[in-house]
Amino acid sequence: MAHQHETIPASAGLPPIDLRSDTVTRPTEAMYARMASAPLGDDGLDGDPTARELEAVAAAALGKDAGLFVPSCTMANLLATLAQSQRSEQIALEANAHMYVSERGAATFTGQFYLAIGGTDGAMDLNVLEDAMQGEGLKLRTAMVAMETSHNNASGAVLPLAHMQAVHAMAAARGIPVHLDGARLFNAAVALETAPAEVARHCDTVSLCLSKGLSAPAGAVLAGPRAVIDRSRKFRRMLGGTQRQIGVLAAAGLEAVEVMGARLGEDHRRARALSDALNGMHPKLSATIPQTNILQVDVSRSGQDSAAWSAALEKAGLRARPWGKHRLRCVTHRHIDDADIDRAVSAFRTLAGALA
Repeated sequence: MAHQHETIPASAGLPPIDLRSDTVTRPTEAMYARMASAPLGDDGLDGDPTARELEAVAAAALGKDAGLFVPSCTMANLLATLAQSQRSEQIALEANAHMYVSERGAATFTGQFYLAIGGTDGAMDLNVLEDAMQGEGLKLRTAMVAMETSHNNASGAVLPLAHMQAVHAMAAARGIPVHLDGARLFNAAVALETAPAEVARHCDTVSLCLSKGLSAPAGAVLAGPRAVIDRSRKFRRMLGGTQRQIGVLAAAGLEAVEVMGARLGEDHRRARALSDALNGMHPKLSATIPQTNILQVDVSRSGQDSAAWSAALEKAGLRARPWGKHRLRCVTHRHIDDADIDRAVSAFRTLAGALA
């Protein structure tokens, strides 16, 4: 099969289909227009008016008092922990959450500890979480609980609102704040057919990435109570996150928050179409059934690992990201249309044809 993979040509004359991530999205023409005309100031001195407008608009969309524009969602999550917990305290979060798997290295300088709570489809086991929040005896004090929706490592799964409400109520009863890693929160809201604020109401602070499906070139917003955001602004400066005439980027973020959420359902539909096609293609291939715009393809029974599949698919004109040894991750986004899904299916079918 490896030799056959090597002989598969790319789609002649066509650019590759990039399903590695929705972070590859480029700004819209409307974003460029807003960037070109954005009022600017020094955000480290008097404040940048466009950045301040974005912070207010995003906070309102998320149902929070105040917002803070930051370079990345990773920084937004870090600021939330710094502003709401102390050294030698722990943060409880689902074991496969992005904040745990990919961001907990920050603990090397924050002095905070991350406690992984087992769960299903990104939803923590509430009994285990309740035990973690007790803080009795020699246990570390749980100072914050974090959730994630949609959940990156759980194939874009969306947390049920009832689960989020239960987590928030359990934490609030003990005076523990809840943070929501909402990098793809707008995707979750679309899947739930509700407003982003209805999702974010089950947390105290929330981060929102602007540069994934919402298509802004960079940036994120942290939203929450004004006192927490004021503390976060100070920590942002300490971390080197204060930027000057950042309204150029904030203008694109405004377009992202105000306009781009409405089209995310198209990405979800195309992800499901790809999943359905792959699941009907070959018994040695299986794809997760996406709730949003992310699916994972299990190639463990094919005789080739995910790196080999990724390399062969790229030669066939499709870019998919290895996700561990036996899975590929495919993410639909604004630059993927129905014809691209057809081409992606064709690339997989060509490779699957070489399977016994």
